[in-house]
Amino acid sequence: MSATLPKPFAPESRLFLEHILGQIPERQDPYTTLRQQARAQLAELGIPTPREEDWKYSDLSPLLAHEFRLAVAADPALDAATLEPWLWPEASYSRAVFVNGYFAPQLSDLSGLPTALQVIPLAQAPGELLQTLAKTDVFTALNTAHLGDGIQIGLQPGQEVPSPLHLLFITVAPEGEAVLAQPRCLLSLQAHSSLTLIEDHVSLGSGIPFGNAVTEIALAEGSRLHHVILQRQGSPAFHINKTAVRQSCDSHYRLQAIQWGSRFSRHNLEITQAGAQAHTQLQGLTLLKGSQHSDTHSRLVHQAPHGSSRQLHKCIVDETAHAVFSGRILVSREAQLTDAAQTNRNLLLGPKARVNTQPQLEIFADNVKCAHGATVSQLEAEEIFYLQSRGIPQAEARQLLTCAFAAEVLEGIPLAQLPALVARRLGSHGFNQ
Repeated sequence: MSATLPKPFAPESRLFLEHILGQIPERQDPYTTLRQQARAQLAELGIPTPREEDWKYSDLSPLLAHEFRLAVAADPALDAATLEPWLWPEASYSRAVFVNGYFAPQLSDLSGLPTALQVIPLAQAPGELLQTLAKTDVFTALNTAHLGDGIQIGLQPGQEVPSPLHLLFITVAPEGEAVLAQPRCLLSLQAHSSLTLIEDHVSLGSGIPFGNAVTEIALAEGSRLHHVILQRQGSPAFHINKTAVRQSCDSHYRLQAIQWGSRFSRHNLEITQAGAQAHTQLQGLTLLKGSQHSDTHSRLVHQAPHGSSRQLHKCIVDETAHAVFSGRILVSREAQLTDAAQTNRNLLLGPKARVNTQPQLEIFADNVKCAHGATVSQLEAEEIFYLQSRGIPQAEARQLLTCAFAAEVLEGIPLAQLPALVARRLGSHGFNQ
């Protein structure tokens, strides 16, 4: 299918989008109208550049240098043994696997889930149930323009699922190929229900994978979601992830986002507290080394009274890597008696490591309790010396202090092996040399 974008974008932006849109076949299904609307939006949007405020510190020109092949459903076939390094024992019978954005039932095992939790491939779900919570940007629109498969999850009222649900998204890029996968996840928790969700992004192959993922979450009254996002793709990868959440009254949303993969990654996080007495807890940990670049942009909107939120984002940056954090908390006039706090802490392990941080508060209510702040620091020489004086080698002392810095964000994640994985990552070449 040919695709022409009428708006005069920069040539590289136009060619990039037209190349991808031209690979999307026309088809009739419940999502046809949504796809058409997304294509129309793309005609008004271009690939962002550092001239735009939200992308001031993130340059996408390396992404535009590749001609990505859009992944298709039959591409490729994997066996269960290939998945073994990426699985979690806690979710042995509660995992859904996606290969290049498409549900792979032969690799999934949902036998341990209760019937109250419905996990339906998007291709089999009725289109009118699709959540459209995410705000429009070029990458969300690109994902929607290709919409056809993914996962829709629904939990009935008053139900609690004891085992975490593991969504394993695998992007496979064979040698010499650049492959675009666009996973889509829709989650709805009914009143007073509770779930732990592990959203896990990995990549295989020696090519160049690009994951463009969108997750939309609707939390009904009194529901609770513990959401863990792991981004551990290979070093050549590009990864852009949108998480959009809408909270009803008295709902609780806890996010722990841990990322250490990809050449370039960006997490766009949109949270809206639409109901009173909602609570949000956002925790993030980014580990970067080499020439990696990671950008976290969060927007938390308090729209109703008596809401509360806590945000803590930490970055550990080594060598010539670059971390970006931009967190915006907006308290509307109706959100009286809001209690919100935001903190960004950054640890630089090398003289050429960089971080740009911009915590923001916008308050339109007059009876609130809000605070924000950011720090950028290095390991304390006195602390290293103290450990060395107790017989601990310098490299091990640095690793211990770095792991201690990260530990706060890892607390409460129901994956017993995750702290050891993070520690090994921090002890690998490039960190704490």
